[in-house]
Amino acid sequence: MAFSEYQPLNDKSLLDYIKATPSLSSKLKDHLDNLTIKEVGDGNLNFVFIVVGSHCSFVIKQALPYIRCIGESWPKTKERAYFETLALREHGRLSPDHVPEVYHFDRTMSLIGMRYLEPPHIVLRKGLIAGIEYPLLADHMSDYMARTLFHTSLLYHNTTDHRKAVAEFCGNVELCRHTEQVVFSDPYKVSEYNRWTSPYLDSDAEALREDNALKLEVAELKSLFCERAQALIHGDLHTGSVMVTPDSTQVIDPEFAFYGPIGFDIGAFLGNLILAFFAQDGHADEQNDRKAYKAWILRIIQNTWNLFHKKFIALWDANKDTGDAYLPAIYNNSELQQLVQDKFIKDLLHDTLGFGAAKMIRRIVGVAHVEDFESITDASKRAGCERRALEFAKLILKERRKFQNIGEVVSAVQQIQ
Repeated sequence: MAFSEYQPLNDKSLLDYIKATPSLSSKLKDHLDNLTIKEVGDGNLNFVFIVVGSHCSFVIKQALPYIRCIGESWPKTKERAYFETLALREHGRLSPDHVPEVYHFDRTMSLIGMRYLEPPHIVLRKGLIAGIEYPLLADHMSDYMARTLFHTSLLYHNTTDHRKAVAEFCGNVELCRHTEQVVFSDPYKVSEYNRWTSPYLDSDAEALREDNALKLEVAELKSLFCERAQALIHGDLHTGSVMVTPDSTQVIDPEFAFYGPIGFDIGAFLGNLILAFFAQDGHADEQNDRKAYKAWILRIIQNTWNLFHKKFIALWDANKDTGDAYLPAIYNNSELQQLVQDKFIKDLLHDTLGFGAAKMIRRIVGVAHVEDFESITDASKRAGCERRALEFAKLILKERRKFQNIGEVVSAVQQIQ
């Protein structure tokens, strides 16, 4: 079978594709007769196949020309697979312990072959729903974010290399526009794609659409998202884009990657942890009230930010003569360097809080919700959890500049009852 033109694959045609592709068949040592192929994609966009052989296993991910969870009525470029591959390779180079290796990419077929994260790896979101603690999560995620975001910023790049990299990822415009729509636009207006736990949250969704102060803040965040090419960000770094075991953390699915604001990645991750926190009451039962687990989530939020801060500044100090952002001939004394770093981190915290809040809001009243809440079968109980999360998100979005450190943020989370 020829694969010179794009075609969506199924279990049978994928086997033919593997046989015709040496970079994949060689991984299996050409033992192709007893392969197990299973389509497991549970996300919003793509086909995902697990290929298991006697000598090797890997994952095949194929982009579709539409949003899978909506259907062909919402077309979407297949080129996202190209940008996902670029990001996987670049982030994998910078943080090899936390990004799966890419074995193969076929631009015509919009197809990526990569390392299979074998059991007991599970999606972090599912682990959070199950109440599982991951002792290395904050250390691993802070390391991944510090390394990938620092080394792709002007703190490390010269402006020539940075602009070339920015230009390359400008081609991922369609997925950027998708984010602009679902995060910064649809939740604040009437949209055919919006949904929420009705009728319980009907008035909450309406209040959101009529909140002028909130809309002003969202406009500022949208402008920052569209205009600030600060670093190569993952672009969709929620808890469904991380796979974990107690001693392994792997970041997957960077198809939304582009050069954007650093706080968007950090905010997405922390915002989704806060969603998990507010969902815990809906998963509590007589055997486990989830109070200890909620406290663990708050520690992870605080530790992730604090470790990121520490590691990011350490990278900056070790490379302070490298990037073009703050030339050493100008920023030439320790007092000034400290002032620059303090302002950078303070601004980044506020960006992180704003973007995190926007990501939370869109998961409650927008098109794509999160399993943390959706798996709560009692609609009234689910709505109560969502309402508390929404209340916090609105507060933090409008008042984010008042917070001086992550500890104050955690305290604000605890005050929402």
